[in-house]
Amino acid sequence: MKKHLIILIVLTIIALPMSGQRTKDAVYLKNGSVIYGKLLEISENKYKIQTSDGSIFNFSSDEVDKFLKESPHFDGRKSTGAGFALESGLLIGSQNSSFSAPFSFNIIINYTSMTNNIIGIGSGVEFMGSTFSPVFFEYKRLFNDRKTAPFIFFRGGGLFHTGGDVEDDPYNQYNYTKDYKGGISLGMGTGISWAKEDIETYLSFAFRYAQTSYKQRDYNNIIYTYKNNYNRLEIKFGFKF
Repeated sequence: MKKHLIILIVLTIIALPMSGQRTKDAVYLKNGSVIYGKLLEISENKYKIQTSDGSIFNFSSDEVDKFLKESPHFDGRKSTGAGFALESGLLIGSQNSSFSAPFSFNIIINYTSMTNNIIGIGSGVEFMGSTFSPVFFEYKRLFNDRKTAPFIFFRGGGLFHTGGDVEDDPYNQYNYTKDYKGGISLGMGTGISWAKEDIETYLSFAFRYAQTSYKQRDYNNIIYTYKNNYNRLEIKFGFKF
């Protein structure tokens, strides 16, 4: 579990700088056009700039009015097309479970339709006593298409056990194996989204219900089944590309 947690923390740290507003060079031409990218060369007679798609443009000083470092204006949210999201967070508040705040990390493949409607399918890893992988479908509805937009979402699917069946247990001196099983997973909630260039960040709050269980044989060779029902506040921070 510790190894998985370290990997998830590293991925989150890598993703954080990507959510910031990126500053680009801007070359203003006398004909009214503005070219955004990275200035490669500035001389008395020539301006050389590389755009985000790798194209390189050369302009003579007679064509250029000025150049600045600035962030491009907001051109609106994605209206249609495929994308993906990375998110991580906690499930807070224990109900019939000894694990107070399971950690969660998900990757979601999604499709945007008419700007405000987003459907997706996702999976990832969650630590609920042992390691489980959720598989779920999601529908998200944005309330507007502005740079900052609240939203609601619904998720449904299941949990599948992907961890080992043996773990350290101070009450299990004979180290009897726990045979873990997953169960249903449902969630619904709200949040707020911030669009920045081609990256969107979001913070969500949701009610989450999930089931897990395990079977274990005791020293009398009797098999018992133990069930965990999670009714949690799910708080997540994510990036949508």
